[in-house]
Formats: sequence, structure tokens, C-alpha cells
Amino acid sequence: MHDTPRVLVVDDEAALRRTLEVNLSAIGYHVEVVGTGEHAVEAIARDLPDLVVLDLGLPGMSGVDVITAVRAWNPVPIIVLSARDAERDKVAALDAGADDYVTKPFGIDELLARIRAALRRVEVAAGVDPIVRTDAFTVDLLARTVTRGDEPVRLTPTEWHMLEVLLRHQGRLVSQRQLLQEVWGPEYEDETHYLRVYMAQLRRKLEDDPANPRYFVTEVGRGYRFVPDP
Repeated sequence: MHDTPRVLVVDDEAALRRTLEVNLSAIGYHVEVVGTGEHAVEAIARDLPDLVVLDLGLPGMSGVDVITAVRAWNPVPIIVLSARDAERDKVAALDAGADDYVTKPFGIDELLARIRAALRRVEVAAGVDPIVRTDAFTVDLLARTVTRGDEPVRLTPTEWHMLEVLLRHQGRLVSQRQLLQEVWGPEYEDETHYLRVYMAQLRRKLEDDPANPRYFVTEVGRGYRFVPDP
């Protein structure tokens, strides 16, 4: 990562590009703005930004096409910022390789928090092996795949995001608040029932004995911890 994080904003609305440029620059990011998917791919190849904020409804090359093209060679974090709020649009973007999805209209504080979280994950990842192997399952953080034996495990985008946060902090406690903020956003920091529901789903898919979890441990009232094999 550059000493001053470089953020590329891709949106066809000039007023929104300007708003994001002003707000991101004010807190110390180096910001570049472009208005088309074609220009986005060129800028990513040329400047190697640390993070991309990307609209889906672009003229010409769509946002999903940009994600697909970039993911062929670059793991840069991509936060989608789109007026499209249908589940199918979110799933398509996340499956193509987006790291997060924010729906317009949005709060600038929420977007800034998600940018900070994405950049933190990059910093943590620099010291983490992208392949996490246990006796029960294997996770490839770069390829975004999970397998049990030779069988792929299908995770929802939210399950994957939750798993990724825990694995990138392996061995360390991730507080309930941190997990909610990183996976769902700051406005969900009190919705602890979300964690119980999605943790149960992860355990059913990945633990040999979900009722007595070996890898995804609850610390009551505090948070969760991924415990790797010794």
C-alpha cells in the first residue's frame, strides 16, 4: 500500500465524483476520479490504486464488467456504490469479485468507515498466508474459495465476508461490534442477532460438529475467534 492511500472513484455523475473527491481528499487520501468503465480499467492498470469505489450503472463497460476484468490480475479492494438495491445485483457484483456493496443514497460516514475497513483488511492480509488449511476445510482468501476435501463449499456473500474477517484475524478475538461494522456497516453495530444467525450457518457448513465448534469459537458477550489447527 502507498504511504498515502490512493483511491479511484468511478462514477458517471460528475457531482457525486466531486463530492467524493472533496471528502476523501479532506481526510488525507490521494483521489483520482473517472466517469467510465473503460477509463477505470486503464487507471487501475496505470496507477495501481489501493482501493476502488465503483458505480455499476456506467456508460459502455458496466461496473460488473470492470470488476471481472480487474479481478483477472489485480486483488485491489473494490467497494460498489450503486443505486441498484436488488439482491440479484448485489450478488452479481460480489460474485464477480467486489469486496463490499453500498446502496445509494448513502451516508458519507458509512462509506468512509467501509473504506477504512477495506484498507485495514489489506494491511492485515500483507502478513497472512492467503491459503488457510485446517483438518476440516481449506480457504483460499485470494481466489475466494472454500473446500471440504475435494468438494467446494458454497457460501453466501455475507457468510464469506464474515469468514474472511475472522480468518484475517486468526487466533485473535474479533469483537461483536467490529464484526458487525466490517460485515454489515456501522449502523448495524447493535444487531448482535445477525452474528448468531450467520455464525450458526458457517458452523453448519464448515465444522465437523457444529454444536461443539472447533474452529469458530464464541466468547460470550465479547465476540468470536477463529482458532487454527496447532
